Formats: sequence, structure tokens, C-alpha cells
Amino acid sequence: MPLTPVDKELLQRCLAKVPGSWNDFVDRFLSLVYHAIHFTAHVRSAKVNPEDVEDIAGEVLLQIVADDYKVLRQFKGHASLGTYLTVIARRICIHELNRRASVRDAIRKGDVKPSSNPDLLIDDSETAQKGMESLEEVEVLLRRIGGKEREVVRLYYLQGWTYEEISTELNVPVNTIGSVLTRARKKLREDRVAVSNTDIPALKKMVQDEAREERKRKK
Repeated sequence: MPLTPVDKELLQRCLAKVPGSWNDFVDRFLSLVYHAIHFTAHVRSAKVNPEDVEDIAGEVLLQIVADDYKVLRQFKGHASLGTYLTVIARRICIHELNRRASVRDAIRKGDVKPSSNPDLLIDDSETAQKGMESLEEVEVLLRRIGGKEREVVRLYYLQGWTYEEISTELNVPVNTIGSVLTRARKKLREDRVAVSNTDIPALKKMVQDEAREERKRKK
């Protein structure tokens, strides 16, 4: 489904920073963000309480408004705004779930005190490298590569898997995964200018393909 007139108008108002537009945006899409968090936690067998959900939802909203609404400015309108935001919310949720799990492990091992600031406990270099690359840029890259290289990029950028999870799934050494992703980031940087003129498949189809892959893995 393409961008609807209602969402297009709301998006334009937010980017123009029209008073009240952000409140309208939150009213329209907050329930979608909550659903994406619950679904992602369920798929990854992660337990989240209401406070966790609120915290992660807050992080999603912060990411959306960060850098002058960078996430919204990257949206090209090839799919519905809801589909795009669902994928964004899932990626941020996976990041947060992994970070929180690392914090709990560190506390359990006695490496840090429970009272320490969780944001200071984790070396987040891997996630920082991932950043918030445009989902559409990644989709274009996936069309150009194949084999295990494509699977590594897809699982890392679109599914949010860690190096270790990808290594186990594909039977590929962790060091090799790092090399593959380094090459992928270089290609993303090289393609960034050309991407805006590329015929990009709808994100909705991408999400549907991901859902089918998840169902196959669960069987």
C-alpha cells in the first residue's frame, strides 16, 4: 500500500514542525509501536514488562525525532508510513532487547553493580556501526548481492541479529561476518547518492518476506 493522503499530510506537517503535528503523529502511530515491541519480544522469546515496553517505545519516538526527524526524512513513500515505522520500531526494539540482556548478564556475572547506569555498561560499538542506515538503501544493496553475503546483510540489518546469531545460523566464522558487513557498509556509502534515483521495491513486500522467513524458522 502506498503512502495515503492522510499520512502524507501528517508527515509534511511534522517535517514542517507545525504546532500539534507531533502529538497527532504519536496519537496515530503509538499503538503500532507498542504492537511492534510486543511482537518482536515474543518472536525473540524475551520477557518485557509494561515499564520495559514504555521505555522502548520512548526510545523509538526519540529515534524518530533525532537529527531533525532524520528517520522521517529518509522515508521515500514507496510503502505505507505504518509499514516503514514498523520496521524502524522492530530494529530499535531488537537493539534495546540485546542491550538489556547484556546488562543483565554483566550484573549476573558480577562485572558491574546493579545500581550502575545501564547506558554506560555496554560497549555498543557493533550497534553503533549499524547506525540507522536507510532501510531502502539496504534493500537496494540486497538486490545486487547474493549467497551468504546477502543472508549476512539481511539478517544483520533487517532482522537485527547479532554476529554470534548469524555465525550459528549460517555456519560462518564471526570474523568473516565482520568482513562481509564492512564491505556492505562501503557499498552503502558508495551507493548513497544513486539510491534516490533507483526503483526501490515496496517495504511492505520486504516485511511480508521477512514474516514468511520467520514462520519457516519456527516450523
